[in-house]
Amino acid sequence: MAAEQTVHPSPSDIDEAPPGIFSRQHAAATLTFATVMFLTGFAALAVVPTLPTAAEDLDGVALFPLVAGCFVAASLLGGVLGGHWADRSGARRPLALGMILSVVTLLVSASSLSVWQLVVGRFVDGLAAGMVAVSVTTAIGQSYPEYLRPRMLAMMSASWIIPSLIGPPIAGVVAEAWSWRVVFYGLAALTALPAIALVAVLRRAPAKDGARADDLPSAEERASRPPLLVAAMLSLGAALGQYGVSGWDVRHLLFVAAGVALLVVFAPRLLPAGTWRSARGLPTAVLLRGLTSGTYFTVEALVPLMLITERRVAAVTVGVAFTASAVLWAGASWVQGKLLQDVARHRLVTAGALIMAVSVAFAVVGSFSGVSPLLAMAAMPLAAIGMGMLDPCVTVLSLSHSSPDRLGHTTGAMQTNMNLGQVVVLAFATAVLNAGLAAGASRLGGYAIAFSLLLVPTLLVAVLAVRARKD
Repeated sequence: MAAEQTVHPSPSDIDEAPPGIFSRQHAAATLTFATVMFLTGFAALAVVPTLPTAAEDLDGVALFPLVAGCFVAASLLGGVLGGHWADRSGARRPLALGMILSVVTLLVSASSLSVWQLVVGRFVDGLAAGMVAVSVTTAIGQSYPEYLRPRMLAMMSASWIIPSLIGPPIAGVVAEAWSWRVVFYGLAALTALPAIALVAVLRRAPAKDGARADDLPSAEERASRPPLLVAAMLSLGAALGQYGVSGWDVRHLLFVAAGVALLVVFAPRLLPAGTWRSARGLPTAVLLRGLTSGTYFTVEALVPLMLITERRVAAVTVGVAFTASAVLWAGASWVQGKLLQDVARHRLVTAGALIMAVSVAFAVVGSFSGVSPLLAMAAMPLAAIGMGMLDPCVTVLSLSHSSPDRLGHTTGAMQTNMNLGQVVVLAFATAVLNAGLAAGASRLGGYAIAFSLLLVPTLLVAVLAVRARKD
């Protein structure tokens, strides 16, 4: 390892200024990676507020939870697939394939003739997103010397700021003025050029993306990653469950039962022992990640669906709510890290969960026909404030319970339970919505009942946070 370091010296090892991320040898890769992340963020944030309009236009509102949830289910599999592939042969191929799939799936979704075609498009998009997210981080590790990697990772995070501000409103304006299909076609056109550029940049790299043997994960690290079969079964279980809750008959219930069975059998293999019974320490921290992410994802999915399809709020207005949510999440995260850094992390988790509970209450009250829909729309940015406050704290608590050689394993468990939480909580809320409708409740009444369910995970987080603290 010491001999290899002479190839990429650190700034302290040489007298002249070392190459930066925009130096001649790294500029092409830096600009390409930044553009890829910018457009990935833009596509992700622009598509979400457009999906309710697309589902309604395709007469598939009942299947909207599957449209939203299959992306998350597929991204779990895509991340594991991309990670294993990158371990074997470097990040070039999975990253290039992920970008190409991103373009193809946008075209598939844009040309949807039925809601099922939209579901397929979103599933493949989830696979692509999972592969890109894992591969781009691996590619940075394999393409840059160690002292430049923190700068590149910071740039990757910064590349999401502008998309969070302009993506949702622009998508809303385009959907209102033309069609939701134009949003998908436009994103495909914007993504195609950097996808081609990325393939060209990576093709210029030597075998295995120019990575040294030391840059690739060790055999022990590769073995600790979830096997593809387990990830595939989890994705299948999540997809079956999301489809099952779209109806309320025997056939749909059988799909729910099959999905739940797969989740119960395979999920524990990827999570710390005791996660589901909230054992003290890391298991509780991982549980909190799933509950909070699931609640926020469900608010982000069902509130816009209700506003657009039932309250007839303009898509551009809903897009502004998405933008406000992104800004307030970042602001709350900054506050907890700078102004509240001396407050115990578990107490901030409790405070954030209570803020999310208030946001859920806003969604419930805003579901009533006699109340302004703006109250329900306010639930989205308010929930983002709660998440911005508690999400970094949950991560800190999780890492505090891990030894240095288990940090990767802990991060993987957190990511897995985040995806599972999003799928499971959305599925439960949708099941309650459909059960209310089957019992004769109005559509707005069904949404109010479904939103009321979300009080359970938020209050559970507020109570259980103390079990995640570092003694």
